[in-house]
Amino acid sequence: MMTFILFSTLGLIAFLRIPPHWSILLGVIISLIFPASKLFQNHSKSWSARLLQLSVILLGAGLNFQSIIRAGLDGILITFLSISFVLILGAFLAKIFKIPSPLSILITFGTSICGGSAISAMAPLINAPGVTIATSLGIVFILNGLSVFIFPPIGKFLDLSQQQFGTWAALAIHDTSSVIASSQIFGEEALKVGTTLKLTRALWIIPATFIFSIIKKSDNKINIPWFILLFLLMSLVFSFFQQLQFFTPYFLIFSKTGLSLTLFLIGLNLNKNQIKEIGLNPVMFGATLWIFTAMVSLLYVINFINI
Repeated sequence: MMTFILFSTLGLIAFLRIPPHWSILLGVIISLIFPASKLFQNHSKSWSARLLQLSVILLGAGLNFQSIIRAGLDGILITFLSISFVLILGAFLAKIFKIPSPLSILITFGTSICGGSAISAMAPLINAPGVTIATSLGIVFILNGLSVFIFPPIGKFLDLSQQQFGTWAALAIHDTSSVIASSQIFGEEALKVGTTLKLTRALWIIPATFIFSIIKKSDNKINIPWFILLFLLMSLVFSFFQQLQFFTPYFLIFSKTGLSLTLFLIGLNLNKNQIKEIGLNPVMFGATLWIFTAMVSLLYVINFINI
């Protein structure tokens, strides 16, 4: 029964091209009514990660390579400053909320760089226990899911431009999937800006984990987001070979559909037991850190990003 519901919903999302924010909501509703097994959750995490990477790669077919490089270079400084601010704020708030260091480090890195990807990359370097990893992933997931519903209405209410919203989403939302989803809802230009800047932010996983591996004297392998390079390659090929642009609309449809399917699978990973086990203090810590990050990022785009 459960298998039939899941595959029927996946087919419905693909056929009707259901937007990403409704897709993640469908996943959450189904997971709360029909909790998935641990084995299925592990599989869905793997599938969603690969599907997200494929969706990002295909999205490169619709973005100009020179614009991506220019935006990426322009975004190096602001993403560095943003990440530095969140890391410092996270260390300060961890003392106020009395969050132990393994958990506070993972939540802070998940907020500052790239959500679950940053947590997964950092966890083995600091020898984080399984329960700590699960808690940090659960908190980041909940806040990350909320952002898809919260950010676009706020952007519309404040009359943000496409560039302003894309920048805000890229700096303030945890995971790449929700940055792309929120930006896609807001508009095509916001999608281009948000995706490029978010991937620039995600690349900071490499130096951050490298520095921590030295500090902690860890021999664990550093995870490198190779799919970002394939995203750039896709953009390069489609920018310089004009005859291939006939396929661009189809690639973008596959990319957006893949993102909706990704968010549905992500939504399936939420369950009642996970919510109960997280506890109030870590949630308050993660939420406060995220709200401050969103507010400071919003002030930045309003005052420094030209419309």
